[in-house]
Amino acid sequence: MECATLFSGSSGNCIYVGTESTKVLVDAGHSGKRIVQALSELHIDIKEIQALLVTHEHIDHIKGLGVLSRRYHIPIYASPKTWTELACIGEVDEQNKREYDYGMEIGDLKLEFFKTCHDAVQPVGIAFFHQDGEIGIATDTGCVTAGMKKVLAGANALIFEANHDEQMLKNGPYPYPLKKRIAGDRGHLSNRTAGEALTELITGDTRQVVLAHLSEVNNTPQIAFNSVAETLRETGILDAVDLTVAPRYAAHPLIKIKRL
Repeated sequence: MECATLFSGSSGNCIYVGTESTKVLVDAGHSGKRIVQALSELHIDIKEIQALLVTHEHIDHIKGLGVLSRRYHIPIYASPKTWTELACIGEVDEQNKREYDYGMEIGDLKLEFFKTCHDAVQPVGIAFFHQDGEIGIATDTGCVTAGMKKVLAGANALIFEANHDEQMLKNGPYPYPLKKRIAGDRGHLSNRTAGEALTELITGDTRQVVLAHLSEVNNTPQIAFNSVAETLRETGILDAVDLTVAPRYAAHPLIKIKRL
């Protein structure tokens, strides 16, 4: 089982998750051309992708969605309310319009969806289960709920939001209403909140944590890493995991997990 962020941040988001026989994308927030190129750099052919999974309707998650579905005949899966907000992606074949379902499986991947706290109509995070283990994805959320923790705790790999440094956001150039939105319960996780949440999610089974969806204005990769690393160090769990930061415009190296 493997995964990698292809792009990450408010400029565009796309995550690859796959096994030998099943390969999917979570979100498609860059142009179809750039996503195809990013996959090829990981030696993955876009024609191998069997599903496009949408977390929510914001443009940095759906920019290339319609193009990829039309050009390569890939089904799009989204929550029912999210589908009502996807007119901007253009026409999609009816057979490729699909809704998330409880206990859903795609190939040899089992999916579990959980609610996130974001200013979208029906935003979700996704956990993927396979005989090799679990990969959990949670970005674009202003808080971490008990329901999220229940699904994500103990995942072998976590792709987890660390959007902003609280002081950089407070002192930065954004207008006050936008600052309030980002810092609110339906906005984005700060580095501090991400670190605190991860102390509850990381267990002895967790091997990899990727910090994702960093703000280009109110964060830096080094600040995010240092903040979360310090929190994990204080609780004695930093040495147990490989902590990295998702690149904004390039693919993260493939993360491979296999149950021992």
